[in-house]
Parts: sequence; structure tokens; C-alpha cells
Amino acid sequence: MKYWLVSGLIAIVLLAIMCKGNQETDPQDLPAIRQQVLKINTAFDKQIDQQIANVENNSSDQQLQQGFDQLRLTYKTMEWAVGYFMPETARFLNGPNLDEIELEENAVIEAEGLQTLEEYFYPSYQKEEKQQIIRFLKKLKNKSLAINTYFEVNTLSLPQLMESLRNEVFRITTLGVTGFDTPISGKGLVESTHALDGVADVLRMIKGQVNHPGEIENILGLIKTTNTILGKSADRNQFDYLGLMDQHLNKISDALHQFRKSEGIPSLQVNHPISPDASNLFSEDAFNPDFFVPSERQKMSPEKVTLGAKLFRDNILSGDQTRSCISCHHADKAFADGVKVPSTLSGAKMDRNTPSLSYSNYQHGQFWDMRREDLEGQSMDVITNKDEMHGSMTEIAKRLNQHKTYTKEFNKIYKTDTVENWQVQNVLASYVRSLSTFNSRFDRYMRGQTQLLTADEKAGFNLFVGKAKCATCHFVPLFNGTVPPEYAKTESEVLGVAVDYRNKQLDPDRGRGRYHETVPQLQYSFKTPTVRNSSKTAPYMHNGGYVTLEQVMDFYNKGGGQQFGFKLDNQTLPTDTLGLTAKETAKIIAFLKALDD
Repeated sequence: MKYWLVSGLIAIVLLAIMCKGNQETDPQDLPAIRQQVLKINTAFDKQIDQQIANVENNSSDQQLQQGFDQLRLTYKTMEWAVGYFMPETARFLNGPNLDEIELEENAVIEAEGLQTLEEYFYPSYQKEEKQQIIRFLKKLKNKSLAINTYFEVNTLSLPQLMESLRNEVFRITTLGVTGFDTPISGKGLVESTHALDGVADVLRMIKGQVNHPGEIENILGLIKTTNTILGKSADRNQFDYLGLMDQHLNKISDALHQFRKSEGIPSLQVNHPISPDASNLFSEDAFNPDFFVPSERQKMSPEKVTLGAKLFRDNILSGDQTRSCISCHHADKAFADGVKVPSTLSGAKMDRNTPSLSYSNYQHGQFWDMRREDLEGQSMDVITNKDEMHGSMTEIAKRLNQHKTYTKEFNKIYKTDTVENWQVQNVLASYVRSLSTFNSRFDRYMRGQTQLLTADEKAGFNLFVGKAKCATCHFVPLFNGTVPPEYAKTESEVLGVAVDYRNKQLDPDRGRGRYHETVPQLQYSFKTPTVRNSSKTAPYMHNGGYVTLEQVMDFYNKGGGQQFGFKLDNQTLPTDTLGLTAKETAKIIAFLKALDD
């Protein structure tokens, strides 16, 4: 532990030395903004000290909860800066209370930060954990020191600032108001007002330096209106999340986008998960599919998609040329197959349900166990699997090189004399990436066609985000486990899935644990897939053991496997019941059907 502490301090000093030279010479720097972040961080650091003193002095439970709440609110006012410029620090400062698994280094990093501390202060203070609480609070001080060092020595430009504010509105929309980082206290709506205040404070500071101050005034007005609505939210289970996102948070995002255009502030030349041209998170073509490709040469093109679609339906990819991708991925079933588990080439049953390919590009980890990082790896794994297609990439390339039409089409795209293995994988992956259309009734509603959702579907969305807490794992608007707004990581969960809905025995499939037997956190862990098009992809779960959406909802409503007596110390799904009524469940399912393309 001492070695890591010393190493960390040395790294901070080196960072200061390396970055100091740029600070005084960069004309684009916004030093007043950096000073504002440093001021907030100073207050944050002092509040940590005060909370440590409160714990040491055995203050009342109420004082301790208030002290913790103040820490969170102060952090929220600088979240726009820390979350964007220091994402790794933000992850450990306010990430979920789950150990971080670094598989390549075979290391488990202990969970820490504000969400970890929340479980010691809420629902009631755990005074028997006093020393543990102090230890975690002191870790917070280390993060505060890192924040201080970063903003003392690094410059901050206007394009960066605009992108960070935009990201913060996305973060509030997808994580803040949904309660992702306040799972126990339930104070996400109140905290979101402070996050928006942080955005507003920055805009006020630059108002005198821009050509369109009136547009900033407009944004400030929108934030004020939104905060008024959030401030009236007495019960998160009764809140109108759909109205908040559609009528308020989206409008703030739209106004920020318009301000950037009016000012002529360029977007940063980096590979964004959200297109810089998208005015809000729900805009048409908001998501950039090429953000998820392995490399520059594997980016999509219409020609790749067309060729991939052709190969997807061709038996040439299988060893005996009797099976194609479309054999198990049917277009009318959102590219799933509608059976519990598929059959092998020999007719035996496989052990996992065929996942939908719909929106599968927008995740880091393919298959239920996430054993392949991207769609290129997925296609190779399926083609060469002896039970699925029993093909050989070398043999397939040889066949394609003997096929004049295919050879000509590959040559036109890749400018090579022969078809190569990676090119086959890439065109198939490009086609699968094209299957994400964002054209459901929900999507069109969020783009202005407000007549498209029924009252029950709107209520279902509000339940999905609120009482049912679905959106804390299935993040809006992808509705999968890829964490916004950076979209750099996809989560897996331990649910405790039974063999089937009727047979309350734990399914023996260890999921990600199959490949990581020495990592207890990954035993029975499976990827969080999208719930888009879910009405088309029955049966459900990794084993296809749940036949209807009603059965799936009942499973979650009861709190997962531990409620059935399964001994799963690593279950990540909260074990408390949701208390959903039959009518509420029906409304959530009605909303899910509105996600069908």
C-alpha cells in the first residue's frame, strides 16, 4: 500500500512538471474556469475533513447523513469537469460499489468512492464500520488531490468546455435523474439540480466573452425551469421522467448545441460516441457506430454493409456449406431465432439462447459471456465454432478468392488483390452494425412525434426509470449496459437466473466465470443486453428459460436469485422486491413494445 501511495504522489509531481510548460503559453486557456473548479475542489476537500471528524467524534446519524449529502452535492457542481477531463478519477470517486476487474492484469481493484460510502450512511449509519468509513473518506482525499493537480497544470479550451458541458447534460439524463449513482439514498433528482447549477455557473463565467450572450441567457433560463421541476420532486416513483427528458433536458442540450454553432466553436477532432452534429441524445443518427470498431480501417461504409448483407445469407461461410448466419438470426425476430436454445450442426441442443444482433454494435463485449470485444471477433468465433458453423477462415477466404463476383466486390472496397480473413469479418460486422435503426415509436416520440406513445406507454417509461429502476442497468437511450456518456465500458450483472421460470434451481452456467474461474465476482455473470426489440426476441435470459416478458418482470420484481434461496454472495441485482403491481408491470411491458423498430 505504501509503495502505491508513493508511486501515486510521484506521478502527480511528474504530471505537474510535464504540463506546466503549456499553461502560460496557450492563448486558448480559460484560467478562470479552472480556478472555479479548484475552488469547488478546495471546499470538497474541507468537507471530507469535516466528515472524517464527524465520524471520529461519533456525531448523530442525522449529522453524518447531512455531511455525506453535502459531499455529494459539492462534487456534483464540479462533475462536469471531473467526469470529462478525469474519467478514471471520476470512476473511482463516484462509480458503482462494485470491485473493478482488470482481467488483463489479473487484478481486482477494490470499490471506493461516494457510492461505496453511501452504503455506510444509508439507509442508516453503520457505526460498527467506523474505521472502514474513515479509510474510504481518506481515499476521497487522494482523489481530491489528483483533481487539484490536474486543474492547476492543464489548460482548458472553449471547445473542450462546450463538450464537457454537453456530456454533463447527457450524464444527468442517463445516470443522474435515473438514480444510478444514488441507489440507496434515492436523491438523484435533487443532486441533478446541483449538477445543472455547475453547468450554469460556467456559462455565466463565459457570458461576457462570447458573441451571443443572449443564447447563454436562454440556456440559463432553461436550467432554472428544469431545476424548479426537479426541486418539486417529492417522490421519485411518481416523477415524470419522460417529460423531464423530452421537454427540458433535451432542450438544454439543443440550446447548447445551437450556441456552439452560433459561436463557431469547432468540435474536437476525436472519435466521439455521440456525433458532434447531434443536438441531443435522442437525435436521429446521434450515435456513431464507428466509435465501437476495432480500428480505423474497419469503419463502416455502404459498400461494406451491402457485401456483408450478402455474405450473411450465404452458406459459403460454414464448413459443409449448409448453414448461414441467417439460419439462426432471423430478421423478423430482431435477428434472434425464437427458440430456447439453437441446435448444433449435428442436431444436439446448445446451452445458450441466441442473442439478438439488433443494436449489438453498441457494446464492448459480444456473446452472453462477453468473450469477444467486438463484432469482428464475434463473427470469427461463430464461423469457426464446431457446433455452430464449423468453418475455417482460411478456407472461406480461399473459397471467396475463387468466386469472381465476391473477389471483385472485396477488391473494390479494400483495394487488395486477394480476399483476406479480416476483411470477411469486417464486412459481416459492418452489416450487423447497420441493424441499429433507432426508428421505434419511442425514438420518434423523442424527436417530436408526440402522438406516437399512449398514456400507458408513457407511464411505463416513467416506471421503467423510476420505481422499477430498470434504467440503472439498461441505460437510456441504448437501453443496454454500455455506460453513458463515455460509452467506454459495458457492464455485466449477476442476477441469479433459474433453470427456467417454473424450475427454481440455479442455472449452472457460470457465464463470464467459465473463462475466469479464479475471479469470484464474475461467477454467474452475464452481459446486460439491450431491451430494444425485446417483444420480438422471446424466450429470454441467457438460457432461454423465461418464455414471456411477464415472467422476466416477475423475476426482477422479486429481487432475483437470492429471493429463491440461491446462495449468490456476488449477486449484483438488488435483492429487495420492487413492489410493482400487475397493472404497473403491464405498463412497463407496453413501453418495452414501443421500443420495437
